[in-house]
Amino acid sequence: MDYENQFRQHLESLHQEGRYRVFADLKRRCGAYPVADHYTESGTRDVTVWCSNDYLGMSQHPAVRDAMHEAIDQVGAGSGGTRNISGTTHYHVELESELADLHNKEAALLFTSAYIANDATLSTLTRLIPGLQIFSDAKNHASMIEGIRHGGGPKHIFRHNDLEHLEDLLKSVPLDTPKLIAFESVYSMDGHIAPIGTVCDLADKYNALTYLDEVHAVGLYGPRGGGIAELEGVMDRVDIINGTLAKGFGVMGGYIAASRACCDAIRSYAPGFIFTTSLAPAIAAGALASIRHLKRSEIERARHRERVQTLKSMLADVGVPVMDNQSHIVPVMVGDPVHCKAVTDTLLTHYGIYVQPINYPTVPRGTERMRLTPSPVHTDAQMAYLVDSLRELWAACPVANGQYVRLAAE
Repeated sequence: MDYENQFRQHLESLHQEGRYRVFADLKRRCGAYPVADHYTESGTRDVTVWCSNDYLGMSQHPAVRDAMHEAIDQVGAGSGGTRNISGTTHYHVELESELADLHNKEAALLFTSAYIANDATLSTLTRLIPGLQIFSDAKNHASMIEGIRHGGGPKHIFRHNDLEHLEDLLKSVPLDTPKLIAFESVYSMDGHIAPIGTVCDLADKYNALTYLDEVHAVGLYGPRGGGIAELEGVMDRVDIINGTLAKGFGVMGGYIAASRACCDAIRSYAPGFIFTTSLAPAIAAGALASIRHLKRSEIERARHRERVQTLKSMLADVGVPVMDNQSHIVPVMVGDPVHCKAVTDTLLTHYGIYVQPINYPTVPRGTERMRLTPSPVHTDAQMAYLVDSLRELWAACPVANGQYVRLAAE
């Protein structure tokens, strides 16, 4: 067996499909976000980042950085172990308490990422609740899909945000069968928002638990940053909330918030929690500072809403095909992996604008896109330059018979 050739063949297939992924070598500038240094073989140049999930720029906030510096000075770099073996510091305890309060739940449980939180929790729930059947939105994140798959129990996929289809599936299962509805609040590639309250109505009617991924909403929505469920006043109706510390809060890590018994059971049974070294204390301290700040400050959220709406309007005015949605996500449809990469490569090399192409398997084939994420710290000048650059590229790549005319650079 030629193992290396197997690897090469798989990589070649990615190249042929136009979806081989290249990482941009960046060094963000503290205090100057969204500007970063882009390292290439020919040297270093300035770029403006337009695709970060650091939605509010909290990674740069003085309170967050000060808290992390202080934690390093007090306790050092690493946690020293798993949560069970010396890796539970007072920062972790405080952070879980703060997260439980954010979502008005009895408890919260920290993980090293929201991916791990979803995977570990959903797979463990299937083992903890005999006969549990999971009803999952068709556009759920890969981490939820993997968690459900790892659980090995029966699953039903309902069409994206289609509550009639969800109810039809729920009706097909006996009322006394344990059920869980797994869905997201903000779907990060399309920007769609789920009808959380109506899903909870169905859960009540058909005796189901609700599992809500608020990863792309925490920090950004609600009077204290509790997410879409807080914004819509239905947070108390959701049984388990998954969130991240790496997007709106600008640091790293994931968590669930739920009843004390649920969190304790996941803590006690989930291998993905039990056997993983805990977050570094400085990371926990930074996340704690970020959450506390965003609970009481509306400035970042208000500015963020204004920037998002301004960019969407500017792009629409020049004819760039923005996918309509009510969230902060600004997807620009391209529809072809090769063309999408050519556009983003041109933005980076000729305009100093960094936007990562989004292709399969993150989105379905034929829906390749750019995903713009304006933040409160993107300036009017940076926004105008982005829009002008995209307008020039769209003028150079007109649509003919439903297909984009490719860039000459391709």
